Amino acid sequence: MKKVLCMIIALVFVLSVPLSAALACTTTASGKDATANGSTIVSHTCDGWYDHRIVIVEGGKHEAGEMVDIYNDPCTATKSEPQLSGQIPQAEETYTYFNVGYPFMNEKGVVISEFTWSGDYTSYYSGNGLFVIANLEQLGLQRAATARECVKVMGALAEEYGYCDGGECLLVADKDEIWIFDVCGAGPLWEKDSGTPGAHWAARRVPDDATFVGANRSRLGVIDFNDPDNFMWSTDITKYPASIGKYTEGEPFDYTKIFNPSPYGYEFYASRREWRAFSLLAPSQEFPVVSRQDHYDFAIKPDEPVTVQKIMSIYADHLEGTKYDLTADAAAGAFHNPHRYAVGKDKPESAASEDWEREIAQYRCSYAFVAELRPDMPGEIGSVLWYGADCPDTTVYVPIYAGVTKVPEPWAIGNRKAFDTTCAWWAFNFVNNYAQLQWDAMYPQILEAKAAFEDKFFAEQAEVDTKAMELYNAGDLEGARAYLTEYTCKCMDEVYEGWWAFAWKLVGTNYDGMHINEDGSSTNRGYDHEYLEAVNFGATSLEDKAALGIN
Repeated sequence: MKKVLCMIIALVFVLSVPLSAALACTTTASGKDATANGSTIVSHTCDGWYDHRIVIVEGGKHEAGEMVDIYNDPCTATKSEPQLSGQIPQAEETYTYFNVGYPFMNEKGVVISEFTWSGDYTSYYSGNGLFVIANLEQLGLQRAATARECVKVMGALAEEYGYCDGGECLLVADKDEIWIFDVCGAGPLWEKDSGTPGAHWAARRVPDDATFVGANRSRLGVIDFNDPDNFMWSTDITKYPASIGKYTEGEPFDYTKIFNPSPYGYEFYASRREWRAFSLLAPSQEFPVVSRQDHYDFAIKPDEPVTVQKIMSIYADHLEGTKYDLTADAAAGAFHNPHRYAVGKDKPESAASEDWEREIAQYRCSYAFVAELRPDMPGEIGSVLWYGADCPDTTVYVPIYAGVTKVPEPWAIGNRKAFDTTCAWWAFNFVNNYAQLQWDAMYPQILEAKAAFEDKFFAEQAEVDTKAMELYNAGDLEGARAYLTEYTCKCMDEVYEGWWAFAWKLVGTNYDGMHINEDGSSTNRGYDHEYLEAVNFGATSLEDKAALGIN
């Protein structure tokens, strides 16, 4: 009966996945020779209702016999309370890490970003596994000091205890390497005492001179079993797929085609974002539009060295200047609003399988980050994660150094079910929603206010690094951590207070179709000529005048 139940659960997942708009993150990763300053850069947009609260989980020494609680869905803790699903033995020593919807960094400067690809649930989903993806991230960050070690830790744990989530990809980075880690279940009949691995996982290293982009479909490609320096894989990874007719021994082992043969979403749901990011990073390569079954190269060489600011600009993209421009189509309305809410079930019959074009900057994003892992510095100082609450087009990115020991309370709290001015996330969510009333008028004001904060933080970075390194080189790591904690908290306090002030200023100067000027006068914004023609402005009056013979 238990095996039958697992198969039923898998079928339910298959039927529900196409309707799940929450499974929709966009990630990038650039190797150290592809960036402007020799750092590795990894980024993530967490698109959906996920836990935005930043909580620092302290590491330390642990007693023999100590256990770790495993919860069933910790990444959505602001929506529903996670339930205890099991325990595993604790490691002898753990590192401090930052817990959020998808845990993203530890004190050693290991950073993880994530996207979902779901995959072939009927073949690979396992209801008997213990871990979902956020569990693996938590344990990997607690137990690993490098990206390579983190991949091995997560893979070994998934094999031993079983993986019960949909197919997922993690971008695992440190200052030297970036690994793309894909994982899915062992199949509906797997049990812990079966003697077989509880997950099918593989990892591929991003070339140092290249950039990877991932968006809701596996991008791992063919695994080269003769190249252990650039590939890692789970025990007996070919055996089960071969036994169910998904792989023929002797052929290239294409992880993507075997485990994610039919990516979810409309035809261009994932590939449109990959195309857009690659096109912005390397316009000279003139990337073609591809379907969900076709793939770009695993990683590409950017035209110019990648910077944190470049990735931030890509994350604010709405396909501007392309034929897919969401600020320019009819659905953008009079004020060129690029955001599109979920359609639901009432689609036109002729477009029943279609959807809105998928922009990178999603209104329903819980948070985004761009992490810069810099060489020649210890992880605690050299690794800086620029965190932005809510949608990346209207957020302000704040620097969080890996060595900090606390964040201000407004960034660590927040009930998503009730508006709360004591929470930083709500300030950004409010501004994004308010701006959609008259996007073309308010978005430039938002960008100006956003730049005022971010430009200041970037200008201060060299001085902050120098001071922290002086303390570190004098043998005072704890002093360096305290200094970075104080600085990070100051930046976050400035943004929290400043963005709420800006939100109320935006309300007070933009209402009733007007902009209120500093001298108290008002400017009526009106409507574009093209929009008035499109909505047949004056048509009913003209009809009645014609009927009455009025010129």
